[in-house]
Amino acid sequence: MLNFRPRSSKPRNIRGLWAMLFASLLFSVMSVSVYALGVRHPELPTMTVSFFRIIVNLAVLLLPALIRSRIPSLLGDMRPSLWLRGLFGSLALILSFISIQRIGPGEAAFLGASSGVFVALLGPKVLAQRNSGWIWAALAGSLVGLYLLMRPRADVSDELGRLMALGSGFLSALAYLMVARAGQSNPPGTVVFYFCAVAIPMHLAWFGLSGFTVPGDGEAWALLLVCGLAASGAQVLMTRAYQESPAALVSAVSYATPVFNLAFGWLWFAKAPDGTALAGCALVLLCGVLLPFLSTRGT
Repeated sequence: MLNFRPRSSKPRNIRGLWAMLFASLLFSVMSVSVYALGVRHPELPTMTVSFFRIIVNLAVLLLPALIRSRIPSLLGDMRPSLWLRGLFGSLALILSFISIQRIGPGEAAFLGASSGVFVALLGPKVLAQRNSGWIWAALAGSLVGLYLLMRPRADVSDELGRLMALGSGFLSALAYLMVARAGQSNPPGTVVFYFCAVAIPMHLAWFGLSGFTVPGDGEAWALLLVCGLAASGAQVLMTRAYQESPAALVSAVSYATPVFNLAFGWLWFAKAPDGTALAGCALVLLCGVLLPFLSTRGT
């Protein structure tokens, strides 16, 4: 049986937060690629984009393992939390995509960000990790910042869409907690492998009901490749972060992803933010990034 444990040196927590910050950057690259696909190739359904993202993710794991003849190492210790990570993560992904289509990306992302609160609430029971006042301040300030950044639309009356987005946040929190538990005895590649192993059959079942669309040109394939590679790196870094740092602090740092999204949208799509959005970014960076780093340095 594998007995993988992160190094136990004192700077371990700070390394985990840096890993999550870089994971947030890569998740943002993935989001920008998905947005570009939606603008330039609207004929591609979101679930098709998600499927190819996961296929690239799986290939990134399998190819090195095949070359080194280490495929069995991806199976890890097959503990239940590995399978639950895949199940919760896949369901959260599907609910998130459906909610984006129903209520729009802004409100869906804001409600999905409730995952950080759920992680903080459930972490003490699932992981035996206590939450200090720093953690609650970081989460509260980040949520206010996300609200200013995304400004959910009050005119949307789709309660089912909102419930799906909130459900995505709750399932994401469960997935993150399972990442932390499974990562106690499995390397990041194994944890990500189980996500792919569960997500691919679920996507195939979806396509059996709704049909499948093949990308039509080289640009679409290139964007799908960038999306998948960015997601692969982000998944590994995120797993490492939950292995090495308190789950609630990692969740707070992950709120940097929408800030990176705004920056990329400004640079590549000329979507200039207004003063309210910039104020929201400042709050997220202060509470979601700076406070966790400061509180970790003080422990």
